Amino acid sequence: MKLGSSIVRRRAGSRGVFCRCAAMAAAGALLTAGRAAAQGMEGMSMPDSAKRIAWSVGAQAVGLVTRVSPAFGGRAYTEGYLTQPAVMAHASALGGHVVGTGTLNLEGWTLRRGELDPGIYGEGYVDRRHPHTYVHEAVLSAVDALGRADGAGVLSLSAGKGFVPFGTDDPMSRPFVKYPVNHHLAQILERVVASAGYRRGPVLLEASVFGGDEPIGPGAPPVWRRFGDSRAGRVTVSLPGGLEAQASRAFVASPEFATGAGPDQRKWSASLRMARAGRYALVEWARSDEYNGSRRSFRFQSVLGEGSLDRGPWRLALRGERTVRPEEERLEDPFRAPRPHADANLVGTTRWTLATAGVSRAWTAGALRLRPFAEATHAWAVAQARPAVFIPADFYGSSRIWSLSAGVRVGAGMVHPRMGRYGAADAQAGGESAGAAAHEGHGGHDESHHPNR
Repeated sequence: MKLGSSIVRRRAGSRGVFCRCAAMAAAGALLTAGRAAAQGMEGMSMPDSAKRIAWSVGAQAVGLVTRVSPAFGGRAYTEGYLTQPAVMAHASALGGHVVGTGTLNLEGWTLRRGELDPGIYGEGYVDRRHPHTYVHEAVLSAVDALGRADGAGVLSLSAGKGFVPFGTDDPMSRPFVKYPVNHHLAQILERVVASAGYRRGPVLLEASVFGGDEPIGPGAPPVWRRFGDSRAGRVTVSLPGGLEAQASRAFVASPEFATGAGPDQRKWSASLRMARAGRYALVEWARSDEYNGSRRSFRFQSVLGEGSLDRGPWRLALRGERTVRPEEERLEDPFRAPRPHADANLVGTTRWTLATAGVSRAWTAGALRLRPFAEATHAWAVAQARPAVFIPADFYGSSRIWSLSAGVRVGAGMVHPRMGRYGAADAQAGGESAGAAAHEGHGGHDESHHPNR
């Protein structure tokens, strides 16, 4: 373990100082912004609605049955779940200058074994989507922190636990129930993060520092001393016709090793998104390079395209994806891998090519929103390089796998339209912070532009 201990010592010096400085800067920035916003409101004539706290609460869950054939060893598996159970809250004060975003995710109770999803991986689960942490989001933002000083610009400062400004929207806020294989390539989530965003006209700039450690379980706290060892930035441009382009880059220190002694990741993402009433499309590219010191050991890439079309209450959705994922040694449970993984645990890479189609119909039952659905995925898995230790056809019983799912998505109240957007990014995305003061805690804005609602 000399290599691991030397990495820890090297990082403890430089990153330890940076971590403390970043934490102090983030806390000071939020405090200063909050005071500036409050002082800016003094002496101004505000309507009563701007003086009150505007809030909203919503909840969602998905009842689901999935059959995968073959899932392992030539055998088909059929399982049922309550997946994506979440309670979401949003509040704003001082006329929207101070905004809080929170999401409580209960998959740690309902999804302990994971959810069958061929090709997906992450946090010790393979071919099953892992349960997310109970505290999925808890972020406080100071919005328009400079007031009129920057003219038409909007500066925001955010801090808490949540999504890093990198990549595309979380799959929970997209048309499909089943997550894509590239989830851990295209998003960075559930980290202790401090970020700044600046929006002017159609351009949004975001920068952040965060802790690189991935959660080790639904109820596990983050490693607080790791805060500040990783960084990310994203540029988003809104274009005519409901188009949005983004490019982002991130450095993630030792995500698999909580001690900080493991390989680092250098990540890139680019995408083009379109959202109009009844129509949605996304094309994205993502890449993650894994480094031991200055040496690149692995490269994982993904290309994905998806879209949906609404006709009355009916919705048709299609997705195509090609993603290269790491293959790790499996435990006695064939759907689990050792954590933390080391390079010695990696036995190759597999290229997954998937095509998914889904159909759903919207219903209402009193205050409930119901969307029964059915999804079908055909996956083709082949070893990326030969000779290979891990041969998909031998492990699964075939290189071609079918997944069929059916169930109902249930929602009530106001849920987050786009997960992981805070401050200036939330306002640009048409999020609740842009108009929460008008709702006064009663909810009810139009959700037709949100592809999973």
